[in-house]
Amino acid sequence: MDVTSDAGAPWLIVGLGNPGPEYAMNRHNVGFMVVDLLAGRTGGKFKRAGKAQAQVVEGRIGSPGPGSRRVVLVKPMSFMNLSGGPVNALRDFYKVPLERVVAVHDELDIDFGTLRLKLGGGDNGHNGLKSMTRVMGPEYHRVRFGIGRPPGRMQVADFVLKDFSSVERKELDYCVDRAADAVECLVAEGLERAQGAYNS
Repeated sequence: MDVTSDAGAPWLIVGLGNPGPEYAMNRHNVGFMVVDLLAGRTGGKFKRAGKAQAQVVEGRIGSPGPGSRRVVLVKPMSFMNLSGGPVNALRDFYKVPLERVVAVHDELDIDFGTLRLKLGGGDNGHNGLKSMTRVMGPEYHRVRFGIGRPPGRMQVADFVLKDFSSVERKELDYCVDRAADAVECLVAEGLERAQGAYNS
């Protein structure tokens, strides 16, 4: 995909998570953590997006000048399983082609802190992706942040709604920073370059 095509349209960078302070440090909210960091890098603050049930920051990422890319950072304020509605409303509002939508989300089938970037694919049981795909189709980018599988017989739903462990928290800032770098690389240089640099 040519990242310079349709130059007027921004990229929609969607961090998936659940709203509310009780969920803030859950594994399921790592998407929020990444877009929060990206917002900090742009100097923007999240604000409510008109009628859409979401918070947004508009800004630019990448090298200053012609190399920078216009982005809209998004945190849906619906719960995870209803993320698709707010995201699609913002996609319509900003006139964003589907291939310029990026979902940043937790991924059970990848070890903690490992990243995988891809375009399209299934939802692997992730309710946020399931909701987005239901309303938009699957052909959007994903930045998958590994959280690993639950230990022992712990249910997946319990695992993703727990905070990162004390051991994981020692690495979390570094991993979130690297995920934000991966998003910037994807937007500025394209999927193949970002996969080469960050898929591990």
